[in-house]
Amino acid sequence: MAAEIHSRPQTARPVLLNKIEGHSDAVNAAVLIPKEDGVITVSEDRTIRVWLKRDSGQYWPSIYHTVSSPCSCMSYHHDSRRIFIGQDNGAVVVSENRRDLVDNRVSDMVFSLESEWVVSTGHDKSVSWMCTQSGSMLGRHYFTAWASCLQYDHETQHAFVGDYSGQITLLKLENQTYSIITTLKGHEGSIATLWWDPVQRLLFSGASDHSVIMWDIGGRKGRTLLLQGHHERVQALRYLQLTRQLLSCSADGGIAVWNMDAQREEAPQWLDSDSCQKCEQPFFWNIKQMWDTKTLGLRQHHCRKCGKAVCGKCSSKRSTFPIMGFEFPVRVCDACFDTIKEEDRTALATFHEGKHNIAHMDMDPSRGLMVTCGSDRIVKIWDVTQVVGCSLATGFSPR
Repeated sequence: MAAEIHSRPQTARPVLLNKIEGHSDAVNAAVLIPKEDGVITVSEDRTIRVWLKRDSGQYWPSIYHTVSSPCSCMSYHHDSRRIFIGQDNGAVVVSENRRDLVDNRVSDMVFSLESEWVVSTGHDKSVSWMCTQSGSMLGRHYFTAWASCLQYDHETQHAFVGDYSGQITLLKLENQTYSIITTLKGHEGSIATLWWDPVQRLLFSGASDHSVIMWDIGGRKGRTLLLQGHHERVQALRYLQLTRQLLSCSADGGIAVWNMDAQREEAPQWLDSDSCQKCEQPFFWNIKQMWDTKTLGLRQHHCRKCGKAVCGKCSSKRSTFPIMGFEFPVRVCDACFDTIKEEDRTALATFHEGKHNIAHMDMDPSRGLMVTCGSDRIVKIWDVTQVVGCSLATGFSPR
């Protein structure tokens, strides 16, 4: 079922400790059991499995349960020992009891012990919330696109819902009603994952446009930071508040560790213009200026540092600029390229290879452990102590 890879060497990269194999289809969620050498997994093969580590170093399924429909997501609460399973048929399994929350596949869910609510999103374009004590449905809101991911703040009863249109909606949930607070727009692709930090009141989102955005919700200024370092869809996020680090995982197995304690700048908005804002040559849709100057129109580009609309000749250079989140070379105008110093190109993130599709990730910072899983049916357990630092949160409470 599983093989121990090796013991933990002291290197500044994720170290693969174990591989768990046994599912016959994609593994959609895997969580580490706090204070125990165990992992809970759910899969498209309709099974829920609890893997415990044996003396041999291997993980074996101590509990193996089959349900009626493929398992799409999971929320595990360690203190109450409750597991909430979202299914392909729109149902949520709560302590052996089945509740129909949505009319299609459940895409994400969060359990709040404080309010005794299960909040879930689904491919029926809705977010629903249910009381786990009474089993009654409390409310539901529909979007214009599939609701793909979710985060919930139990103190304020705010829910953050990402959807396939690339929007994030902030709702205030009540017992029998709700209100829409605002909509966040910034991604150019569908939202795949969200992470909420209630201490600093920061929201992180990953999307199919390969980027991560940090939203300063607490600042109420709409400030955003764009982070670009992945080459595929960003599908998992985790922010470590004590060490000010963000971990992100993508579909191609990329694992990025972002230093969020560094001084950063917000990327500028792209400016609109009918001609290059450097040499004033017309763009190809500017018929009047092309006619007046008897010149052919040029293709429009944008400098990632200043945001100006420029032609290819005036933006012939490429550069990294980590302070704005650009960890790989991007287009900058020639004038901005000359202002970027060599120290400005110092990376503020490290990148590692997970060597498998990562659809979901969970961490136990107190032990420096991370688990990843995906469509390749493999679950991997990593030691990330040397990557994220040794002084990690000991009071960590998983979703």
